[in-house]
Amino acid sequence: MKVSVSITRGIESLFGTRDENIRILESGLSIRTSLRSDSLDIEGEADSVRRAESILNDYQQLLSEGTVFSNGDLNSYLKVVTGDPKISLRSLVLSGRQRNFGKKTLAPKGVNQQRYVEAIERNDLVFGIGPAGTGKTYLAVAMAISAMLSKRVSRLILTRPAVEAGEKLGFLPGTLQEKIDPYLRPLYDALYDMLDAEKVEKLMERSTIEVAPIAFMRGRTLNDSFIIVDEAQNCTAEQMKMVLTRQGFSSKTVVTGDLTQVDLPYHRKSGLLEATEILRDVEGISFVHFDEKDVVRHTLVQRIVRAYEKHQELIAGRQLTLKLGESEVTPTTEN
Repeated sequence: MKVSVSITRGIESLFGTRDENIRILESGLSIRTSLRSDSLDIEGEADSVRRAESILNDYQQLLSEGTVFSNGDLNSYLKVVTGDPKISLRSLVLSGRQRNFGKKTLAPKGVNQQRYVEAIERNDLVFGIGPAGTGKTYLAVAMAISAMLSKRVSRLILTRPAVEAGEKLGFLPGTLQEKIDPYLRPLYDALYDMLDAEKVEKLMERSTIEVAPIAFMRGRTLNDSFIIVDEAQNCTAEQMKMVLTRQGFSSKTVVTGDLTQVDLPYHRKSGLLEATEILRDVEGISFVHFDEKDVVRHTLVQRIVRAYEKHQELIAGRQLTLKLGESEVTPTTEN
């Protein structure tokens, strides 16, 4: 099947840098495209061609309504809509406008990000697990701010374990808050990216937003709250059980972590890993797993994550080979 779609404007962003956007459309839907003077020819299986035509029509309509695609947004949107036929480009773009994220208008930039956002909306406890740069914490903070601004919760609780990432910082000067702030800085960064600094400070002064280490959660019951447990791979099993049981009425909890970056001592098992084993089949809890394809930072980050995964697989394979070799060697006895 072959159709021709009129392209009246926005051809530069449609094709993207080095035609990367149009390549996503072609590879994702198994179609071929050919640019004419004022149109784009699409050729392939009937269903795929119709899907591509619908995406391009949505793109043209969004442009006519004043939508500006920048910073690789269209690239990310196309990955979602070519990966999930139930999602239209228009609904995906407009979904970010329908929520109040403060200064930001956000929309999921991948199929797993879309599942993550939907899981947070549907469930009261969600685990987002995957490598760095996949938007786990950022989207969780965005959803928390949206819930707070729309009055669905009365406060935000952002917490993470105060564990040093493979280095000993020694004595830190200052007050207790000044000592723990460096460990919580990524959470502050996300807050300041979505809300004005003055508003963040006022909300924190009124304890509407609270950023604190895991240890400060013990003994509390957090009602009418949106709770984010960040860097949860560095929670001990005891800490994880403690913080998950703080959730009160009308509250949501989102737990984020990367099981490949555990900074706990070797003899301590990650509480996040244990939670995935214990809570996997519990009703009302959702697990969303990300991988290197979901990384939305520099493209090098995707390659770095994948390289480390291959290295770990290689080491695991060598260890298995050694164990099998040892089991095949049977001791001999002399007569």
